[in-house]
Amino acid sequence: MHVKDVQLGGMISTVVTPFDANDEVDLDLLRGEVKYLLDQGVTAICACGSTGEGQTLSLEESAAICATVVDEVAGRVPVIGGVIQNSTAQAKRYSLALKEAGVDALQVTPVHYVFAPSPEETVAHYREIGEATDLPIVLYNVVPWALVPVSTVELLRDVPHVVAIKQSGGDVHLLADLLHRMRDRFTVLAALDDLHYPAFVMGAHGALAAIPTVTPRLSVELWDAVQAGDHAKALALHERILTVWRAIDAPNLPATLKAALELQGRSPGLPRRPFKPATETERERIEAALREAHLID
Repeated sequence: MHVKDVQLGGMISTVVTPFDANDEVDLDLLRGEVKYLLDQGVTAICACGSTGEGQTLSLEESAAICATVVDEVAGRVPVIGGVIQNSTAQAKRYSLALKEAGVDALQVTPVHYVFAPSPEETVAHYREIGEATDLPIVLYNVVPWALVPVSTVELLRDVPHVVAIKQSGGDVHLLADLLHRMRDRFTVLAALDDLHYPAFVMGAHGALAAIPTVTPRLSVELWDAVQAGDHAKALALHERILTVWRAIDAPNLPATLKAALELQGRSPGLPRRPFKPATETERERIEAALREAHLID
């Protein structure tokens, strides 16, 4: 079985899903965000992930978003479609719809609602999605109470469609173990927004995360600096990015992140309800961080 060869390294950005005042997806604003990210040099774009509020999206919305991103990208970089569902049946339905929309790869969370599947059931879940879609899959290891341990990742070695692990959940130790034991089999992507510099030094193959949505140019420069061995530059970039991340990292991240984009003159739309736009206090905090990072005058 030959899985489509999609290059998923470097600095991959997520993209927000803009919502209008009626809580509907605004595809025109989405196009503007995709154009902006492409101009900053990101190596791929992921739609409908956590940053894209993918857990709130219907199948039809997810497909329309991914089709719009695919159209706007026009083959310049890979497009990854996010699937955040809680059964194999639903994950397959969404995955097939995103394949129809033209994505190059899928980002799929493990099942995470209340009940925990066994390692063997998790492996079967990904195998079934891969066989149904014949697309490369990034296992999105993000949910803190449902993190897939390295021992289970090792069982996925024999599932050919699983080509990458996106490691998040705030656990740099799990990332270290993954790299130590599985870097030759899987592309390991860091989603530790405040720890990309050490992740790259440890040998992560890239990042797929929320922060490059806000700081795409700085994040691309950070990746390039580490690859070039320029650690003084990399550390300085890390500090600037960290300043911004600390200001937006909050339980209402869809709102604070979109405020950070808006303050840079971008048009990210509204967060999906029940989230409200960032408060004035939050906006002041974020604006101060953006100024400190020299991202706004």
